[in-house]
Amino acid sequence: MAGPAGLTPHSTGASGAAPSYRAALTLLATLFFMWGFITVINNTLLPHLRSVFDLNYTQTTLIESVWFIAYFVASIPSAKLIERIGYQKSLVVGLLVMAAGALGMVLAASLPSYGVTLVMLFVIASGITLLQVAANPYVAVVGPPQTASSRLNLVQALNSAGTMLAPLFGAYLILGRSVGGTVAEGTVLTPAERLADAHSVVLPYVLVAIVLVVLAVAIARFPLPAMGSATSRLAKEERRHHSLWRHRNLVFGIPAIFIYLIAEIGVANLFVNFVSQPDIANLTHEHAGRYLTFLWGGMMIGRFAGSAIMQKVRPETLLAVFSVGAFLVMMITVFAHGPVAMWSLILVGLFHSIMFPTIFTLGIRGLGPLTEEGSGLLIMAIAGGALVVVQGKLADAYGLQWSFLLTAACELYVLFYALWGSRPTNAVEDAGQTGG
Repeated sequence: MAGPAGLTPHSTGASGAAPSYRAALTLLATLFFMWGFITVINNTLLPHLRSVFDLNYTQTTLIESVWFIAYFVASIPSAKLIERIGYQKSLVVGLLVMAAGALGMVLAASLPSYGVTLVMLFVIASGITLLQVAANPYVAVVGPPQTASSRLNLVQALNSAGTMLAPLFGAYLILGRSVGGTVAEGTVLTPAERLADAHSVVLPYVLVAIVLVVLAVAIARFPLPAMGSATSRLAKEERRHHSLWRHRNLVFGIPAIFIYLIAEIGVANLFVNFVSQPDIANLTHEHAGRYLTFLWGGMMIGRFAGSAIMQKVRPETLLAVFSVGAFLVMMITVFAHGPVAMWSLILVGLFHSIMFPTIFTLGIRGLGPLTEEGSGLLIMAIAGGALVVVQGKLADAYGLQWSFLLTAACELYVLFYALWGSRPTNAVEDAGQTGG
């Protein structure tokens, strides 16, 4: 698996490296914002589709499972595409693929079709996968290795800004403009109301497609720094003398990301339905969607704070503290009722905030010439979000509130990774990475 992930800043020259990288990272931050925004639109889209197609929880979470299956399917082809056409063109292709999928959602709404909706969400997610395979490791390797977690948390905070704004966008333009979004949970819609509700997603996805095309044009014209093919050839020769599976931090980091995604996506996707329950907050889907902003807002605040704290505190130590906090608030969510249960579920966003970027950077720490392959495997592990369907089955079988015990169990694995699994073995000197 090849791409820019394992390359170093030497190729652009020492004198102009830092300004070039700062400009590039600023532009990449807009990508983090957009894929966070588009991903979280799903959190308001899912309860909407549940009403339109009269789905149970298993069928609803299957929609999100298809989204994350794309990460597993598209990661390796994405890396090969980056190797073939280059970093910058791949970013443009990823954005255009996402735009095509967004326009396809207009077709799905016009029919309306549950099957076409699944296909188009898969297309959008494949475009996001291409962006993630390149952008996450790029941010991690540009700069000193010891501040990689801090740097990626900072840029991921912009991703969280997108996730914070998306629920407001979705609640207003999808749930607020549909009958299903403005009536009580469990209300059965007539066929005419379902058809009208299906059409409410047209405007939001047309707007998203336009923004993606504009961003693709901007990146195509931006002078991104080249990340030296010479280093890539050297790393390819070096790889023959190393094995990924001798690095404990990667071996346990892959399931850590996989399992963490089950927790994050389960909370986000079932949030609206959960707080709409009569014994929790008894809200309409539209109003519940607005509270989702607080969940993602907490994640943004946590990443900014985490980035600053990691300048002085070891990332694995902070990860352990946050995983304990996440476990405790999830147990409150399971056993409490009313506003306490709602706010404890909102609070988990704060504790989830640093988990993905910190696990990612701990996972590739010390991989040296194997950074590319390790990064690709960690991105593939995002497919763990597809197992949110397991929580959907638990919700159907035992009740939505009890299903969050699965989330609590996921937090315990993250704690294990922070305390022991993240300790590197057979670490390779990161000599090529410099400040930027």
